Amino acid sequence: MRTRTRKLALTEGMTAGILFGTAAIFIIFLRNLNVFYIAFWRLVIACLTLGIMLIVLGRSFNFNIVRKNLKELLILSIFLALHFIFFTSAVKDTTILNATVLVNTTPIFSMFVSTFFFRIKPSRLAVVGLTISLLGACVITCGETTVVNANVHPEGFCPSLKGDLEAVLAALVEAFYLNYGRKIRNEMALLPTMFPIYVFTAATVGVLSIPTANRILTLPTEINVILPLVGLGILPTAMAHTFYFSSLSNLKSFETATMALLEPIGATILGVILFQEKPAPLFVLGAALVVLGIFFIVKEKN
Repeated sequence: MRTRTRKLALTEGMTAGILFGTAAIFIIFLRNLNVFYIAFWRLVIACLTLGIMLIVLGRSFNFNIVRKNLKELLILSIFLALHFIFFTSAVKDTTILNATVLVNTTPIFSMFVSTFFFRIKPSRLAVVGLTISLLGACVITCGETTVVNANVHPEGFCPSLKGDLEAVLAALVEAFYLNYGRKIRNEMALLPTMFPIYVFTAATVGVLSIPTANRILTLPTEINVILPLVGLGILPTAMAHTFYFSSLSNLKSFETATMALLEPIGATILGVILFQEKPAPLFVLGAALVVLGIFFIVKEKN
């Protein structure tokens, strides 16, 4: 069994950050669907993906350990369900840029939560790295905002205070999810942990959808719905969120959250490849600052 190291955790966190960039792109193709419908089915697909991996790899589902940690897993699932619901709703209610940047305020919230609730104080080097990375994200935002203002969005979506607030709430609950998840990550193996979390999260989304949606359990049949849902369930959910959670083994919660600041970079690269979109001139400067800030965190000692 591979020994867990800080280097491995950083690699997992950065991989997750890049893969997170695919989420908003897949959600674009699902704009006409209910928020709960999208969140529920992406989680079901993630459950199926991890279930297949457990079977293929011959890993045990560890039902006894799950039962022992049931309370903690349920709490994590509630946080994750709220994160998915708020973020998906934010992408639909505001610009993708606003939703992506605001949800990545998670490191700030996570630092406060870890300091005041869990008594884990960041080092000066970590604070400098986080500040530089957040500055880079702001530079990317300014550059992209200039482009959006110069070229009216073809679909006519405008920033919305409601959507911006939803993105901030998504960041806040994710901060609690990461801080609360550090303890359970060190007590359980990764796949047997994430599988029940995704199952319970899907169930939570289903329960929360009852007052607002009536087709949450309707099996998708249209190919133009199935393909984006499968992509959403595998790349930014089953893969990215699993790597994200796994990195908590050797990273503080706000360090893991900082890795997610690579999301705008991943999304921009995908935009260039898939849609031939030309990034704003300031993107290079912003991306460099994000990477520089992460470099400071990489240099942080365990």
